[in-house]
Amino acid sequence: MEHRPRRLRQTPAVRRLVAQTRLHPADLVLPMFVKEGLTDAVPLASMPGVLQHSLDSLVVAARDAVAAGVGGLMIYGVPEHRDEIGSGATDPDGILNVALRRLRDELGDSTVLMSDLCLDEFTSHGHCGVLDDRGRVDNDATLELYAQMALAQARAGAHVLGLSGMMDGQVAACRAALEEAGFTDTIILAYAAKYASAAYGPFREAVDSALQGDRATYQQDPANFTESLREVSLDLAQDADIVMIKPALPYLDVLHAVAGEVDVPVAAYQVSGELAMIEAAGANGWIDRDRMMLETLTSIKRAGASIILTYYAVEVATILRATI
Repeated sequence: MEHRPRRLRQTPAVRRLVAQTRLHPADLVLPMFVKEGLTDAVPLASMPGVLQHSLDSLVVAARDAVAAGVGGLMIYGVPEHRDEIGSGATDPDGILNVALRRLRDELGDSTVLMSDLCLDEFTSHGHCGVLDDRGRVDNDATLELYAQMALAQARAGAHVLGLSGMMDGQVAACRAALEEAGFTDTIILAYAAKYASAAYGPFREAVDSALQGDRATYQQDPANFTESLREVSLDLAQDADIVMIKPALPYLDVLHAVAGEVDVPVAAYQVSGELAMIEAAGANGWIDRDRMMLETLTSIKRAGASIILTYYAVEVATILRATI
C-alpha cells in the first residue's frame, strides 16, 4: 500500500484543519520607540514601517495596536540628553517614564504594558551599564541603578519590566527592590539568553545609540549554546516570570531547547535586523515579503515561543483577525 501524506495538503481548508502551529494576535508584542522633543513621528530608514514617536503619536499608535488585538506593547525611550550614568532612566520625568504613565492612563489594563529596563538608551557611551575607571561595564554598580529603574517604571504603570541588560544578578536585584516597595504584582520578563548579534544594527538608529565598542563582555557569544540554559536557570531561580531568547530566527535551536526545559512562558524577539533583511529582500523582489513575514513568525512559534516581540505585530494581527 502506498502512503500519501499529500492527502493532507491538497486544499487550503485541509491544510488549515491539520495545521499544528497557529499564530494568534495575542501572541504578538509590538516594540515602540518614543523620542523626547519630537512633535511628529519620524520614519526610520533602516526599519521600513517603524517610527520614532512623539508622545502624542505614541498614544495614537498604541490605541491602534490594541484595537488590532496585539498582546502587548514594549516601550523604549529615547532621551534628548544623555550622561555617563544614564540618569534619565531613573528620573520620573524622563521620557520613558513619562510615556509609560501616559499609556497606562490611556489604556489601563486593556493591554500588557511592557518597559525596556536597560541603561543603553540613556548613557552617553551607549553601554547597558555604568563604566568603571578602566572603561569596563561595572556589573554590581549597574544593578543598583537597575533596581531604581524597576521602581521608576513600576510607579509609572508598567505591567511588565523587560530586563534586557544581561547583567549577572539583575533579576534578583530588581525583584528585591520591587518586593520591598510593595510592587509584588509587577512581572519580570528576563532577557535570559541575549546574544551579541549583528542583527541589532537598525535598532541603534531607532534609539540614536551612542555605543562605543561592543557588548561582547556581557551579551552571549553566538558560538555558545549551553550557557543559555544556565542563564535561564539562574533567572528563574531569581524569580523571573517570563524568559526571552533574542534574537529569534538565528537562535531557534536555543528557543526550542529552553521551551522544552522550563515551566514559564517563553518569549522570543524578532529583532530589527531580522525585519530589515525581510524588507530589503522584499523590496528588491528577491522574496515574497508578506509570505516571509508570516513564515518566520510561524517558525518562531513552532520552535516554542508563546510570546513574540515583532515590529510586524499590528500588520500580522490584522491579517490573522481576518482569518479567525
